[in-house]
Amino acid sequence: MTAIRGVISDFGGVLTTPLVEAFSAVQEESGIPVAALGRAMARLAERDGANPLFELETGRLREQDFLAAVGGALGEELGHEVHLRGFSESYFANLHANAEVIAYMRSLRERGLRLAILTNNVREWEPMWRSKLPVDEIFDVVVDSAFVGMRKPDRDIFELTLERLGLSASECVFVDDTEINCQAARELGMAAVWFRSSRQAIDEVEAVLAERPAR
Repeated sequence: MTAIRGVISDFGGVLTTPLVEAFSAVQEESGIPVAALGRAMARLAERDGANPLFELETGRLREQDFLAAVGGALGEELGHEVHLRGFSESYFANLHANAEVIAYMRSLRERGLRLAILTNNVREWEPMWRSKLPVDEIFDVVVDSAFVGMRKPDRDIFELTLERLGLSASECVFVDDTEINCQAARELGMAAVWFRSSRQAIDEVEAVLAERPAR
């Protein structure tokens, strides 16, 4: 079997605390129910023919325009005016580095593996998410959906990440907290670990590395 020479990791929910915790905190602070937000997004997707979150994460929609559109749809949903100013600040104030996984990634680099972050993210959020962890100290490559115009689980963004790492799919392990993204990576030929806890994910990556060591 092909030796593993690289690890590709998601950002939010793997290298950080769970995203649901940050969203829950925003919900408590804003008083906006998550279900209402979901319905508002669905309404916009039906109206515009495109999911506004996907448009945001591929850089085709600016954050301020996204928040204005979602705020307007929420206003229709809830029956009163809604403003989403300060959303990103509140979100990132409640999103924290996952020290255990970051330490593990650092150890993988020290063992000679090449490392990449592959994230569905927002262009305007780059300074905030990068400040959460020592990106440049650990990772050789960062592929951010908002800057490349593609997002997981699209095949093209995985292929771009592999190209920038200089590795084939069969030489890499992919770690993500969203199962559909893991499935897309497997279909491309990568080993994939669906992150559900830090210990579980680390153990599963180690099992792959033990089975397919670099020589």
